[in-house]
Amino acid sequence: MSVEESPVGPVIRPAEDTELVILYLHGNQDGPEPALDLARRLALLTGATVVCPRYRSAFPAALIDAHSGYSYCQAAGPVVVLGEGIGAALATAMLVQLRDSEATSPRCAVLLSALLDLTLETKSLLFNASTDPAFDIIALRQRVTAYARNTPLTDSRLSPLYANLHGLPPIQLLAAGTDPLLDDSLAFATRAARSRVTVDLQVWPENTSFRAEAVQAMADFIRAKHPAMRAGAPA
Repeated sequence: MSVEESPVGPVIRPAEDTELVILYLHGNQDGPEPALDLARRLALLTGATVVCPRYRSAFPAALIDAHSGYSYCQAAGPVVVLGEGIGAALATAMLVQLRDSEATSPRCAVLLSALLDLTLETKSLLFNASTDPAFDIIALRQRVTAYARNTPLTDSRLSPLYANLHGLPPIQLLAAGTDPLLDDSLAFATRAARSRVTVDLQVWPENTSFRAEAVQAMADFIRAKHPAMRAGAPA
């Protein structure tokens, strides 16, 4: 397995790939490097190349960068989109725009501990944040304000929970029951299912088991949605 730098950001290449490419929109304010460990594990389990693009920290530039990353991935093969944290909002907003432009959609999407409502008014954000010493709600509010600039937080390009979800590809949502962002996944899964989107929602009781098992759950979902992998690609 190798790590290379590309025009859009780091790329993880497994020794034997499946021609599938995963676009991993991380949620890290300081760039994709902290996400590379998860990217390596996902590449190992799926045999897919994982692209971790850099994106600017404000809207709409971040969304433009996400589309650039997606175009880069498309040139290499069929694409799966993975978004984590605020990267999940970016990933889902991109899915909606791809649908509206009638561009080729990814095979499926995975949203991990997803921030999908940037108004930050959910009950889980208030209740669960108090039990997680590593979660800084003040820093999150500051980041969201800086990211949105003057765009209303209910704008669906920022908060895809409010978007028209009809016609999106199959989506997996993964979260822990103790996750401050849990309600975002629950509300989005409900709205997506009502829009006849195929949804796989999985919630772990607590964060330790979630972090240990989520990568395998993602790999299983991606394999199920990619025929070449079901036919004998790496397990």
